[in-house]
Amino acid sequence: MAPDPHPVPRPADDARQHKLLDAALTVFLRYGFRKTSMDEVARAAQVSRQGLYLHFATKEELFRATVQHTLDGSLEAATAALGDASLRLEARLVRAFDETTGRYVGMVGAGASDLAEAGGDILPLVEQFEGQFVEAVAKALRASGLMAGYKASGLTARQLAETLQATARGLKHGCPSRDVFVERMTVAVRAVCVPLGETS
Repeated sequence: MAPDPHPVPRPADDARQHKLLDAALTVFLRYGFRKTSMDEVARAAQVSRQGLYLHFATKEELFRATVQHTLDGSLEAATAALGDASLRLEARLVRAFDETTGRYVGMVGAGASDLAEAGGDILPLVEQFEGQFVEAVAKALRASGLMAGYKASGLTARQLAETLQATARGLKHGCPSRDVFVERMTVAVRAVCVPLGETS
C-alpha cells in the first residue's frame, strides 16, 4: 500500500511547525528576506538545519508559509476580539487592531525593507487577509447599532472600517512602540464610536 502523499499532521507536528514559523517571522522581520538565512531561522527555532529543511525545502516556501501563518493567527485573534461580548465596541475594536497591526510595531528591523517586494505571490494573501479583516470590523460596527448614528451622513460600515484600517497602517509606521500605537488607535476608534455615546 502506497503512503498517503498528504498525511494529516499530528498535533506535535503542528506545534513544531508553528514554533518554526514564529521563529522565522522574528528573523524575517529583523533581517529582511534577502539577508535571512535558513541557518539563522534554524538557530532561532532551536532546530537543526536539516530539521528545518524537512519542513520547508526553500527559503521562498518558508517565507510564504510564515506570512500565511502570521496572517491566519492575526485574523483569528482579531475575530475573537471583535466577538467578545464582554467588552464594549471601542475596546473590541482597539484590541482587534492591536492584534492585526499593533503587535508588529517596533519589530521590523532596518534590514527588513525588502519584505514588501520579497515575494510577489504573497500579495494575494495579504489582500485577502485585509479584505476579511475589514469586513469583520464592518460587521462588528453594523451589529453594534453604531451605524444608526451615521445614517444621515451616508457613511457605510465598510467605509468606517476601511478608514480605521488606513489609520492603523499609518500609525504602525509612525509609532515608536506598541503601547503608543494602542494609545493613538484608541483615539481614532473613540472618535468613530462617538455616536454610541459610550466610553470603554
